[in-house]
Amino acid sequence: MSDGLHFPIRDEVSAVPSIRAHRAVQARIALAVSLVTLIALILTGFALYWASRESNSVSIERQLRTTERSIRAIVNELALQQEVVAIWDDAIVQLDKDELDFQWIDANLGIWLSKTFGQDEVYILNADDRPIYAGVDGKRVSTDAFRRVSPDIARLVKNVRESQSLSHAGHGPNARELHLTTNKAIVDAHLLELLGRPTAVSVMKIVPESDAVRVEPGREHLLVSIRFLDGSFINQISERNLIDGLRFSRLRVGASDEITVPLTSDEGGLIGYFHWKPELPGQKILSFVGPVAAATSLAIVVVMVLLVRSLRRLAAQQEMTIVELRASQAQAQHLAFHDVLTGLPNRALFDARLDEALSRTRRGEQIAVLMLDLDRFKHVNDNLGHQAGDNLIRAFAQRLLKLVRPGDTVARLGGDEFAVIQTGIRSAEDAEELCTHILAALDRPFETFGHQIFAAASIGIALAPEFGTDRVDIMRKADIALYSAKDEGRDCYRIFTAAMDEAVKVRSSIEDELRSALRSGEGLSVVYQPQFKSNGHSIVGLETLVRWKHPTRGPILPEQFIPVAEQTGLISRLGEWVLQQACMASKQWPDLFISVNVSPAQFRVQGFAERVTDIVRESGADPRKIELEITEGVLLDNAGETASTLRQLRAAGFRIALDDFGTGYSSLGYLQRFSIDKIKIDRSFVMSLGQTANAMAIVKSIVALGQAMDLTVTAEGVETEHQKSFLSTAGCNEMQGFLFSKALPLDQVARLLAA
Repeated sequence: MSDGLHFPIRDEVSAVPSIRAHRAVQARIALAVSLVTLIALILTGFALYWASRESNSVSIERQLRTTERSIRAIVNELALQQEVVAIWDDAIVQLDKDELDFQWIDANLGIWLSKTFGQDEVYILNADDRPIYAGVDGKRVSTDAFRRVSPDIARLVKNVRESQSLSHAGHGPNARELHLTTNKAIVDAHLLELLGRPTAVSVMKIVPESDAVRVEPGREHLLVSIRFLDGSFINQISERNLIDGLRFSRLRVGASDEITVPLTSDEGGLIGYFHWKPELPGQKILSFVGPVAAATSLAIVVVMVLLVRSLRRLAAQQEMTIVELRASQAQAQHLAFHDVLTGLPNRALFDARLDEALSRTRRGEQIAVLMLDLDRFKHVNDNLGHQAGDNLIRAFAQRLLKLVRPGDTVARLGGDEFAVIQTGIRSAEDAEELCTHILAALDRPFETFGHQIFAAASIGIALAPEFGTDRVDIMRKADIALYSAKDEGRDCYRIFTAAMDEAVKVRSSIEDELRSALRSGEGLSVVYQPQFKSNGHSIVGLETLVRWKHPTRGPILPEQFIPVAEQTGLISRLGEWVLQQACMASKQWPDLFISVNVSPAQFRVQGFAERVTDIVRESGADPRKIELEITEGVLLDNAGETASTLRQLRAAGFRIALDDFGTGYSSLGYLQRFSIDKIKIDRSFVMSLGQTANAMAIVKSIVALGQAMDLTVTAEGVETEHQKSFLSTAGCNEMQGFLFSKALPLDQVARLLAA
């Protein structure tokens, strides 16, 4: 491959045409440039007008879709809001009392639903469908208020009363499933006209969440929620979707500059119309860009005139210097668009070629974009030096070039990051085949400075036009696939899917909202699962478990937000907050040990032992009553520092428990080397007891190992009497699981201990 283009100066000079001929060429060029400029200006003006008109159309269509979707979604939202309180043991207990505690009902059902979710009217009906509670506009009112709405919602009440599995909105051809969080809800919800107003109505049975409370079928209380769509709901839609002047009217005809959307009930009847003034970004753009474009066009014309005159004056000088300029330009272009270390195209040239390849996809061609990262490259630099790392980069680039076709592009984007444009592929299998060859090529070691370096790579693939034709977007998706490969163990490839993109957005949303929750403390709570002696009667400790109830999404599972907290560094703040709650519980029950889970990411933070010790001492709790649960992965990560941290914690008085024992790299050597007080048998082995002989043998071995090393052995996930009996006979010291108790809030733990 040549580094640049070189031209013989003598031949170039002899090829220069005569002055007269050159001037004729210049005149033709000037005429052509003028025509092109004129055509370009006309096309630019037309494009500007067309773009503004299309922008207005797209904006109007978006507002129509989002408004209609928001209106239809309110029925499902209403049912979801009811579900929070309608499937609840405490609600049934309170409503079955002879004398109702209206303050409790206000705080937990009626006024709470109004204040929290903006419900306009809330009613509770007894088993005979008579109202026993009424709340209107956030205030408790006489149950006579129910007479205003009862005729129009009688059919919903009847449907719910007679059904044991109803869970839909609308009926007949308009019926649609509701998306609820549990399968216990029995609900019927409609969009209808009520009191002459557009209204979302949902009727749901109040049923128990557990077997501890029972209700005679057909005698349940009913919860009725009403949300008028012409009140605060309009403001909510307007603010959420940035819609200006949204209003409801019974009349179809609105102002001349307004959009009108008809609103029909689930029965198909016309209720009225929503009107609003549409956002027209095209007009705003045109009003701003138009004068600028006109001024620019005039400036271009002036510049072109001056340029033509200048070309005539400089033509003679340019004839003699053009050869040198071409040579230097070629050399500069090569340096500007190629990586100095490998000679491969750099990011700038890669972007240009990717734009070109993506433009061909509009004519039916398919391409694949591969993003590659060398795994553990920092380890090579740290151990063998940066020169060895540079040699590895060069050698890897050469191997990569041998695997691609002549029309493909291999580029180095920086550091250990490479990219490939694979053109003219027939299907995803072509990209997968290339990735397989790349990973196989890395199986052979690299020789540098007398050392053999074994390298591996993670590869992310994005296909075009299947997943778009925008360069930035395609590279982002390939990058997402790359990090998916890294997350799934490295030394592999992954093809981008829509689910990956959604997962990234969800993680970003969870990160922002978790950060906000940690600042305000709202939504986060700690529950405690009791740990019992092997007899199953005496409580010896409590394991703290963090919970997050989002104000709009409802409960978010720990397996959803804990990994995000670990990846973003929020786990330290979250872990410290949980530890503070555990210390308060420990002071309340000083005879019990309180167990706190410690994330590997949290454990690796510098000064972790000192910080934990300070928190416990500042709270006034006894460190000897605090048990820190770590996973086996902590023991494998920088064993020297891990051992030192564990010694500091034990010296401060903390107990150390090894969680999920048996699922990772557990060995006798680790238990002897590190200071451990307890091992916890993973729930997967406990659940398999009585089903596989291997599980019984493994559990017996773990218990015997713990007894031999004088360690406490705790079994997790005990759910049956058979499991309890086997574990007790095997010599297990402690147990926890749903057989004894689920995780409980602080007040319920107090009642359990008192009992």
